[in-house]
Amino acid sequence: MSLTIRQLRYFVAAAEMGQVSQAAIHLNISQSAVTTAIRDLETLLGVELFVRSSQGVNLTDRGRHFLNHAYQVLRSVDEALNLPHTDGVANGRIRIAASYTVQGYFLPYHLQRLSHWYPDISIELFEYERSIIENQLADGSIDMAIVLTDNLTHADIVSEKLVASERRLWLPSNHPLGFKKRLSLGDIEKEPFIMLTVDEADKSAMRYWGHKGLEPNVILRTSSVESVRSMVANGLGISILSDLVYRPWSLEGKRIDTRSLDDEVHPMSLGLAWRKETTFTPAMFAIRDYFKQAFLIPQQNISKRL
Repeated sequence: MSLTIRQLRYFVAAAEMGQVSQAAIHLNISQSAVTTAIRDLETLLGVELFVRSSQGVNLTDRGRHFLNHAYQVLRSVDEALNLPHTDGVANGRIRIAASYTVQGYFLPYHLQRLSHWYPDISIELFEYERSIIENQLADGSIDMAIVLTDNLTHADIVSEKLVASERRLWLPSNHPLGFKKRLSLGDIEKEPFIMLTVDEADKSAMRYWGHKGLEPNVILRTSSVESVRSMVANGLGISILSDLVYRPWSLEGKRIDTRSLDDEVHPMSLGLAWRKETTFTPAMFAIRDYFKQAFLIPQQNISKRL
């Protein structure tokens, strides 16, 4: 028996979701397929990766150690499968702005790849709030931006969506809500709620709460994702945030579970933005082409296969 990429993906999904059933839903496969893949992986490694209980699965010490290696392998595989098809000859200088969430949870990996594929492009990077980014794009102070596209308001700014990151309910491990078969915003309205405010996350949240005529029981408003993560993991409240910023463990090593909601909670959309009718430089074309090949073309290919 040999290790497969499929086994690693199923293992990571179960580790992050904390329940085989939720991993199966996330992967759109049968629960038995996830269970079999994990058991085969444990047999191959000769160790138990999970402690099973009626509430779900928790990583063993060996499982946590193996999870880090699994992440590294899957990142390498994804990178190999999504290499930009470029000759790397573009050059020049480009000024790129990003908001806090993009800079912290999305951009560094791609900056490393861009430096490899376009060594002759000099990238000047800035971190600003959305309103400042829009103004600086409009007056030409920056060339492009990577932002949360749904938040854009400036009439002279155009955008191209790259990623739609699902927003899910964050719960402490073994929270009673985690055992409900179905969950809606109404089910969690009275629960203590931790509201993230950075990158206008609170405004985005109130759009989907308001659409249902509901209001969360906010006990803390914070600009820190790590604060939300720690508060939830320690059982002090719940939250709804995107998969982009989700990590299964808090800084204290406590687990955070996620659940999808039956109500429509729009995903967090992330993409490129630039001034309308701007003249693209070779560097701008190269940056846009990189992200299109990394995200849009693979999505189109998947759609064709479906």
